[in-house]
Amino acid sequence: MLDRDGFRPNVGIILLNQRSQVFWGKRIRTHSWQFPQGGIDRGENPEQAMFRELHEELGLFPHHVQVLARTRDWLRYEVPDRYIRRDARGHYRGQKQIWFLLQLIGHDWDLNLRATDHPEFDAWRWNDYWVPLDVVVEFKRGVYEMALNELSRYVPRSLARAELRNRFMRGGPRREGSAPDPQDLPPGASFDPDPQRPKP
Repeated sequence: MLDRDGFRPNVGIILLNQRSQVFWGKRIRTHSWQFPQGGIDRGENPEQAMFRELHEELGLFPHHVQVLARTRDWLRYEVPDRYIRRDARGHYRGQKQIWFLLQLIGHDWDLNLRATDHPEFDAWRWNDYWVPLDVVVEFKRGVYEMALNELSRYVPRSLARAELRNRFMRGGPRREGSAPDPQDLPPGASFDPDPQRPKP
């Protein structure tokens, strides 16, 4: 479902824990880390799509979260031609997104990356709010920065937002394409390099 300009309606999710850290997922069988996101199906409004994606990608239900805020307007990014199927080129330009800021009121163990037969992520971790955007695919970075900036005013003040941003800026950029070592994942996080592999 595309709009008249060739953008597919989509939702993005910034999920906070009690320390105002954000859920950061590693896309299955890649070194790319990102926020949960997904398309809006015909007949859905953005909030309905968000709750569906929340369950499909993270295994969470509405009672596990509190909605803190959403972006006022659509945020758009264009997808380079090399990432677009040949039969869609000339019609599909990219995504337009409504972003939601959610507070996890459940527990880490409520997260389940295998809630469906088609997992999006094979690892996850909690990260500081101002995530290192150089590990996000380049064409999404501008939208990520806009969403984080717009929604930052609604982050609970359990940690000073300015302090979080300063800590990120002092840390410097992460090496391109690098990802946290799975052994560095915090308690309760999961890592499975091949979630489709049967368990022994």
